[in-house]
Order: sequence, then C-alpha cells, then structure tokens
Amino acid sequence: MTQEPDAAADIASMPFEQAMQELERIVADLEKGAVSLDESVKLYARGKALQARCEALLAEAEARIEKITLGENGQPTGVAPFDVE
Repeated sequence: MTQEPDAAADIASMPFEQAMQELERIVADLEKGAVSLDESVKLYARGKALQARCEALLAEAEARIEKITLGENGQPTGVAPFDVE
C-alpha cells in the first residue's frame, strides 16, 4: 500500500516529537479496535511511515553526537564520534 503524496510529504517534514506523538495516537487507536478494518489499514500504513521518520531522525541525531576527548592534563583536546554500545 502506497502513501498518498501529500501524506508522505507531510510526514517527511515532521519534527521527531510530532511524529512520535501521532504514532502513539495511532497505536492507541489500533489497540482499542474501535476503527473499521479499512481505517485500520490506513492507520497502520501511516504508522509505518511515522515509524520510519522517527527512526531516520534518531539515526541523524545519533550521527551528530560527538564526545569530547581529553588530553593527559584533563583538558579538552577535541571531539570524536560517539560510540553507542
């Protein structure tokens, strides 16, 4: 199932917090089971797109995180990529 162009563009420009908030609402609506099958399928597709947006934004943020490196005297000497373990 393909997202409508407007919906995909809308999601592509969302900040993380907004995308996560809408994703949480969609999950809650689907868990309640109070929507029709057709609407559930549409919500699921939008939820997957929102999930992908959140994951992409988190990956971008992770790539920008750097740790401060210290010299022998304890003074900052620069930055290095942050290793997530």
